Amino acid sequence: MSVEYKPLSDRVIIEPESAEKVTQSGIVLPDSSKERPQTGTVIVAGPGKITEDGKLIPITVKAGDVVIYAKYGGTDLKMNGKEYLVVREADILAVKTK
Repeated sequence: MSVEYKPLSDRVIIEPESAEKVTQSGIVLPDSSKERPQTGTVIVAGPGKITEDGKLIPITVKAGDVVIYAKYGGTDLKMNGKEYLVVREADILAVKTK
């Protein structure tokens, strides 16, 4: 995948999972009633945070990691016709283990 942007500092670009369109019982949901997903795949991560004394604290997630992120965190980004989310590493709550 070609990424047009490289996140700075401790920011990460995430591709959110698509919202469910049909419930388990078969009810079709309109676009307005769907909840924003809180899980997604890391597409690209920045280098990490630089402390006041100039030391780099590397970021702990990498491309391909499946993560859970804060519900209302981040900035929406549209790239190559897809929706992405730019979040700080602190807004990532968990990483899926293998």
